[in-house]
Amino acid sequence: MTTITAADVMSRDVVTVTPDESPLMAWELMRRARVHHVPVIGEDQRLYGVLTTEILAMEWQGSPAGLSRRQVRDLLPYGRVPRVVREEPLDCVAAAMLDAGLDAVSVVDEKGRAVGLITAVDILKAVAGRFPGPTAAGEVHCAMFRLQPVLPEPSTTRDRP
Repeated sequence: MTTITAADVMSRDVVTVTPDESPLMAWELMRRARVHHVPVIGEDQRLYGVLTTEILAMEWQGSPAGLSRRQVRDLLPYGRVPRVVREEPLDCVAAAMLDAGLDAVSVVDEKGRAVGLITAVDILKAVAGRFPGPTAAGEVHCAMFRLQPVLPEPSTTRDRP
């Protein structure tokens, strides 16, 4: 029997945000990408944690202004950031999520860089036999997307005579 690993079930196309991103922008990115979890990754490729729609909803204070003045890093829980390696067996991945009280965990490579994300839905798909399985020769090809807004330049008002 073949052991199912993190690499077999992880989402490889993942939207990420930076720690200094506005929570309001992160919310919009998550909404547009139709995801509930985004890894927070710094310029140094360091994994800061996973931002969830639940965390954002708990921080919502009734107006966008409150979230727009903060940074994503301020919302992440303090402490150790749960993560698993690609070779981790699926039962250990599930145990890591349960032990951390989370419904998602980042997958990292041998250098600790994020290469994917596993959610509770990914584990359910695997249990149901609905997972993509390993790529050819066990190779994992990942894509991490960091979306950045492009805002128009402020218009300059000219004094009119």
